[in-house]
Amino acid sequence: MGVEGIGARVVRKEDKRFITGKGRYVDDIKMVGMTHAHFIRSPHAHAKVKGIDSSAALKMPGVVAVLTGREIVDDKVGNLICGWAITSKDGSPMKMGAWPAMAPETVRFVGQAVAVVIAESKNLARDAAEAVVVNYEELPAVADVQAAIKSGAPQLHPEAPGNQVYDWVIGDEGATDAAFAKAANVVKLDVTNNRLAPNAMEPRAALADYDAAEEHFTLYTTSQNPHVARLVLSAFYNIAPEHKLRVIAPDVGGGFGSKIFIYPEEMVALWASKKVGRPVKWTGDRTEAFLTDAHGRDHVTHAEMAFDANNKITGLKVKTYANFGAYMSLFSSSVPTYLYATLLSGQYNIPAIHAEVIGVYTNTTPVDAYRGAGRPEASYLIERLMETAARQLKVDPAQLRRSNFITQFPHQTPVIMAYDTGDFNASLDAAMKAIDYAGFPARKAQAKAQGKLRGIGVSCYIEACGIAPSKAVGSLGAGVGLWESAEVRVNPVGTIEILTGSHSHGQGHETTFCQLVAERLGVPISQVSIVHGDTDKVQFGMGTYGSRSAAVGLTAILKAMEKMESKAKKIAAHALEASEADIVIENGEFKVTGTDKAIALPMVALAAYTAHNLPDGMEPGLKESAFYDPTNFTFPAGTYICELEVDPGTGKTSFVNFVAADDFGRLINPMIVEGQVHGGLVQGIGQALLEHAIYDANGQPVTASFMDYAMPRADDVPSFNLSHTTTLCPGNPLGIKGCGEAGAIGASAAVINAITDAIGKNNLEMPATPDRVWRTIHAA
Repeated sequence: MGVEGIGARVVRKEDKRFITGKGRYVDDIKMVGMTHAHFIRSPHAHAKVKGIDSSAALKMPGVVAVLTGREIVDDKVGNLICGWAITSKDGSPMKMGAWPAMAPETVRFVGQAVAVVIAESKNLARDAAEAVVVNYEELPAVADVQAAIKSGAPQLHPEAPGNQVYDWVIGDEGATDAAFAKAANVVKLDVTNNRLAPNAMEPRAALADYDAAEEHFTLYTTSQNPHVARLVLSAFYNIAPEHKLRVIAPDVGGGFGSKIFIYPEEMVALWASKKVGRPVKWTGDRTEAFLTDAHGRDHVTHAEMAFDANNKITGLKVKTYANFGAYMSLFSSSVPTYLYATLLSGQYNIPAIHAEVIGVYTNTTPVDAYRGAGRPEASYLIERLMETAARQLKVDPAQLRRSNFITQFPHQTPVIMAYDTGDFNASLDAAMKAIDYAGFPARKAQAKAQGKLRGIGVSCYIEACGIAPSKAVGSLGAGVGLWESAEVRVNPVGTIEILTGSHSHGQGHETTFCQLVAERLGVPISQVSIVHGDTDKVQFGMGTYGSRSAAVGLTAILKAMEKMESKAKKIAAHALEASEADIVIENGEFKVTGTDKAIALPMVALAAYTAHNLPDGMEPGLKESAFYDPTNFTFPAGTYICELEVDPGTGKTSFVNFVAADDFGRLINPMIVEGQVHGGLVQGIGQALLEHAIYDANGQPVTASFMDYAMPRADDVPSFNLSHTTTLCPGNPLGIKGCGEAGAIGASAAVINAITDAIGKNNLEMPATPDRVWRTIHAA
C-alpha cells in the first residue's frame, strides 16, 4: 500500500466541490430559451380521466403549452417497461399492465401524471397547472396486498386477473416437505417488511433539449446508469435513435436504487422539448418524490423453519406477497424473486428450501429496488426466524447461529446461489468480543434495577453483490447484461483519464478508482481524473447499483490498466534497450530491474504519441479499453449486534451499543467503506424504528411529507463500533466483495431482535415506534 494506493485512508477528492457549493447538479444547469415543466397529477388512487380543459391555463402569461397523456400516446411514445422477465410456476409469463408516461384514460395511483404545463418559469408553470381542470370519474381502489387478492377486489389491469403479477416458486418442495415431516421442532413466523420511501438528498430532475437541425436530443438527468437510460429511451420508448440521444448524469445527490429507473418525467421532458422547440426542465419537489419515486420493500410473509433434535436446520418454507404498486417498474420483478428468495439460506447450511412469491398490483406508488433490493427482506426474515427459534428452543441466539453456519466453501445453496468463500465464525467472534456479549446478563440485570428493559439482538447477514455474470442473469430473465466497461487514457504529458461505465452518486469513485491507478503506477491521485456519466464521452456501461462498482467496475479498470501497462512496458523496454520482462513500474517510472536505468511515465507517454521511436509494428498512442463480466456474484457478509434499552413507561428505545463486523474482502479505502457502512446502518435503523410509507384503505398516501414520514436524525442513532474480517473474493482479481448496501441489509433485524429481547415479546413489526412498543409491552 502506498500513501494513496489500495488500503490508504485517502480523503475524497470530490468533496472539495461539494462542501464549497461547487457541485453541478441537473437543476444547476441553465440553457438559452429554457422552459419549465410542471406536472398535473391525479389526486385519486384510481379513476377514469373523462376530460382535460386547459383553455384557461393556455391564456395565462408565460404559458408555452399544456400537453396531455392522450397526445403522448398518439405520438407513439412507448409505455414504460419492466426489464426482467419472470415466469409463474404454471409456466405463464408475468402480467405486465400498460404504463404510459402520462395517463390518457385511467390513473392508478395518487400522483400519476395526466398532463404537463410548459411555461417560461417554474412558478408560472405551477400557477397555470392550477387552472387546468381535469374531470375524473373516481373508481374503487385497493392499497393493501391482502385486500387486493381477495375475490371482488378492485382490478387494476385487465392483463392481470385478481391483481396477480406472477406466482413464482424456487427450491425443492418435495425435499422441503420431507424435512418438515421429520422435524423435531418447527418455528413459525409472520413478518411484514414495511414500505419505505427512498428520499435521496437531491430530488429527481430532468433537462431535455432537442436540436432540430441535427435531429438530436440531449438529456441531463439524475440517473445511476445513463447508458441504460439511453438504451431504454431509444429501443423501447421510441424517443430517438440511440445515436441521436445523449444522456448526461452530472453530479447526482444520492440514489439508493431509486435513480436506476427511467421515469415518466424524463420521457415527457424529451418529448415536450421537441413539441415546443425549446429546452424543457423539470425538477421534482419533495412531495412529488414521496408520490412518484419508486418505493422499496413492502412484503407480507409467512415462514416456517424445521430443526432436528440437535437444533440443526433441516428445512425452510417461505410464502411472500410482494406489493408492486400500480405498475411494474424497470427491475421490480427481480427484487422479490432472484434478489430475495435466492438469499434465503442466509449464512446457514439449510439442506432444503422452498419459497413461493406472489406479486400483487395495488393502487400505490410503484415499488422497485431500494438499498439492498431483496437482500434486506431476506436477511430480516431469516434473522428474525433464527432469533425466534433460539427463544423457542431455549438456546443462546449466537450459539444457534454458530452451530448452523456454513463452514465449507464453495457452498451450493438450494436456491441457486453458490457461495465462494467466507468465514462467518470470524465475524461473529469479532462482534461478540466488541460488544462484550458474555457480560450482557449483568448489564441487563443492572438496567432492570433502574427500571429499564435491556435487550441484545444479533443479525448475521449475507448478500449477493456485483449482480453478474451476464450469462447467469440472462438465463434468469434479465433483459440486459451486467458486465462493466472501462477505458484508460494516458495523455501525452503523462496525466491519466479513467473513463468508466460505473456512475458515482455519493460512493467516492473519483477517489477510490484513482487509488487503483496510484497503486499500480506509483503516481499521485492528483494526476488521475475519473470521467463518467456522459454517454457521448464514455463507452457503453451498466452503471452503479447492487454494490457492483468496485467488484465489477474497478476490475474493468484493472483489466484496461493491464493492457495499457503491457504496451507501456514495451515502449520503455525499447527506449532503454532492455528486455520487456525486466521492466517494473515503481513511483511513476519504468525501471530496468537490477540497474539504475529508468524512464518516467510522461516520457513513455510522449514517446507513444510522437511515435518517433516505437517498436516495429506498434500503433501510436497509449489508450486501452476493457469489458469485464464476472464469473460469479460476490458475497459480503457479517454480524451486527445491537444492545439497547426500552423505557416500559413510554416505549422509547435508546441505544447502548451497536457493533458491526463486516467481511467486504479487500478494502480500497477504509474511510470511504466506513462511511458507506454508517449510511447503510442508519437506513436500516430508520426502517426498524421510524420509516413507513403508509396508505389508507382508499389508496391515499398519509406520509407524503417529512412532517409525517419520520427520517432518522443524528440523535436517533448510536455511534457505531465497526470492524472488518477479511476473506478475499476469488471471483475477481482485486478480491473485492462490495460494501454499499450491507448496513441496510443487516441492521433492521439486529434492532428488532434487541427490542423483542428487551420486552420479552416476540411479535413486533417495523417500525418499532414508541407507541407500537408500548402497546406490545402492555398487551394482554
